[in-house]
Amino acid sequence: MRANSMANDPIRSESAESEHRGLPALVPQQGETQPEGWLSRVARILFGWKAAATRADLELVLTAEQPAAGFSPEEAAMLKNILTLRECRIERVMVPRADIVAVQQDIALGVLLKIFASGGHSRLVTYNDTLDDPTGMVHIRDLVAFMASRAAVDPSTVSQSEESQHADLNFANLDLSLPLSAAKIVREILYAPPSMPALDLLAKMQATRIHLALVIDEYGGTDGLVSMEDLVELIVGDIADEHDVHELPAVARQGDGSFLADGRASLEDVRAVIGDEFDVGEAGSEVDTLSGYLVIRAGHVPVRGELVPGPESFEAEVLDADPRRIKRVKIYRRKDRRSATVRDLPASAKAPVSRAAAPPEESNRPNPNSPRSP
Repeated sequence: MRANSMANDPIRSESAESEHRGLPALVPQQGETQPEGWLSRVARILFGWKAAATRADLELVLTAEQPAAGFSPEEAAMLKNILTLRECRIERVMVPRADIVAVQQDIALGVLLKIFASGGHSRLVTYNDTLDDPTGMVHIRDLVAFMASRAAVDPSTVSQSEESQHADLNFANLDLSLPLSAAKIVREILYAPPSMPALDLLAKMQATRIHLALVIDEYGGTDGLVSMEDLVELIVGDIADEHDVHELPAVARQGDGSFLADGRASLEDVRAVIGDEFDVGEAGSEVDTLSGYLVIRAGHVPVRGELVPGPESFEAEVLDADPRRIKRVKIYRRKDRRSATVRDLPASAKAPVSRAAAPPEESNRPNPNSPRSP
């Protein structure tokens, strides 16, 4: 009777409907299907239309104006990054092999301490003979804990006066020549293929509590390195701490018209700064970085000071390199490459040097046969 009376009363029905209008709708359980309207059925038959998924709806909302979407610019950026995380592979975010800071497993603790101080990393990969034979990783906290335990002083050997004046550590007891393998502080490390989704690796790091992974190629060699910080930066953006130095732009124009570029700069970034004239042609389908392009052009890894021809009238001078890669490059047009001494000299100094003065005439030369004057 109560239900019938509410149904027959339009005012009460409208008020009840308004009360429940803001509540979430019931989600059908697995196996249940919602009835499809005739309009949806016709659209599906004629146009192949399907009901929009929640993911597509969220992407549509994020592309709208932020006030209308209800998200701040920071929230929208993070949500967009989360939606694209599923399609991102770790080969896109990994640190290339040439940039990996690694140590041999038998390195002395004193040398390892210096590498930690200069490298700026809290975890370092350890290997046996080469980086293709990794053994794990070493954490700086484990190293500090080991050094503190070895430097600890036995309280029974310290008098009360000395105990009040000195700490319970004596680093003279620590042997810094001890190899890392003897310290037993090397931890396990994760291994992943380059095609592994970044989201899967992030979940694996959370489950194993191992925040460092080596990227292994199809032949079992080391291809790169990924940390949890690299994966988190895919969502929140770049994370800089107190020890990070300000990085220079990948490509920068100089006052003399030349360009300074990092060897790892992408060809797209180089072309965006220099201009469309810097067109590498078909080589762009084979390599992605400026370093890779210059290696193809030279036929080998160029050394410091070597000149490598670029596209059109461009030329690249290698400023810094090692046997494995190019680090820093200066790009300029060939017609602009002139020695600094000629370019900076005044106009009078650039004039050709006049020929030496003509020798004196024969009549003015002394006659060797004539008698000398007294």
